[in-house]
Parts: sequence; structure tokens; C-alpha cells
Amino acid sequence: MSDHDFDFESQPGLPKPLPAGEDLLWQGSPDPAALAREAFKANWVLGYLLAIAVWRASMAFADGGFGLSVAVFLPYLALALAGYGVIRLLARAVAKAAIYSITTHRVILRIGAALQVTWTVPFTKVASASLATRPMTGTGTIALDLVPGQHISYLALWPHLRPGFAKKVQPAFRCIPDAARVARILSDAAQTRLNEPVVSFAPQSALAAE
Repeated sequence: MSDHDFDFESQPGLPKPLPAGEDLLWQGSPDPAALAREAFKANWVLGYLLAIAVWRASMAFADGGFGLSVAVFLPYLALALAGYGVIRLLARAVAKAAIYSITTHRVILRIGAALQVTWTVPFTKVASASLATRPMTGTGTIALDLVPGQHISYLALWPHLRPGFAKKVQPAFRCIPDAARVARILSDAAQTRLNEPVVSFAPQSALAAE
């Protein structure tokens, strides 16, 4: 498992050309709206700010009636919508900068809106994978549980990780469309790679001795 900063991309999402015998099976990016909702908690932030606006307006209504409550409510409403808009733009930038890749040998996450970093996770470093989807939209998150001894910084990876696993960080394809199909591609590729036969050749001297 490795990261490569400032590498020139020979192909979007891939820091270097794939070696002979390794093929690209899938590439994709997070859905911006789903990422804003699930990772950046945009709806919760909007609801919280709107609740403050309503509370302040109700306090103003008690003091000065309907006219004062409206005058107080509108600036808070504008602040809530502006905050929501900033979060949506930030999530869109993060989603646009991220490219997830599955090859016949590994998983690659190219992430970072300001500073791009590429994380490479060979299938041999993955203990298991989990899938969580939203039935109505089909978007979901595929998280990789790494084998013992493999560690990635939470801050370096966020939000491209499984939520709720801060102590044992799990890199993830976050909020991707058609997640179930992508999970099948990943599962088939990993099983093929890990179960393929390994041929070892005896030294020439050993063959001659026989």
C-alpha cells in the first residue's frame, strides 16, 4: 500500500502506466449530492441553521410582532442557504477531484481537491470489503478492511473512508453510483487475483541433479 504525491498521471486516476498483465476494470467518482449529504452532513447543517432562524424569529415576534420577526428571520435564512451552498460546492469539488479505480491487481484512490494524493491498495492487503447502499438511488459506499499492520491517516483520507471507523481506518469508494455493480467487479477481480495459480521454477542445478 502506498501513496504518491505530485506524480504525473499518464491516465486520469493512475499515477503511472499499468504494468504488463494488469488491466483497468473500472473507474468512477463520488456522486456530489450524495457526498454532500452523507459525508459533509449538508442537510443536518441546513436544518440546524434553519432551526436557529425560526427560534430567533419567534423571539422577535414575541417582542415586536410579525414585522420584526420577518425582518429577523430573512437574514438568518440567507445565512442558512449560503452555508448550505458552500457545503454543496465543497462536496462537488472533492467529488470532482476524486477518481477511484479497480484493476486486476489492486484498488487505487486518487483524491484531494487542493493537494492530490494517490493511494494504492493491493488486493493482498485487503482482509475484506463491505457494501452499504441506498435502495432508492443505488448509490453506496464500498469500504476496504485492511489486513493487520496496514494503517492510513484518517485526516489524509477523509472523506474517502468508512464512517464510524476512526480507530481502524477503512479506505472507501464513497457515495458512488451503481455501487452494487462496482462491488461485484471488485469481488470478482480480488478473487481471481488471490486464487490464481502461482508457478515456481526450480533452479537449473536442481533440475540437473535429478
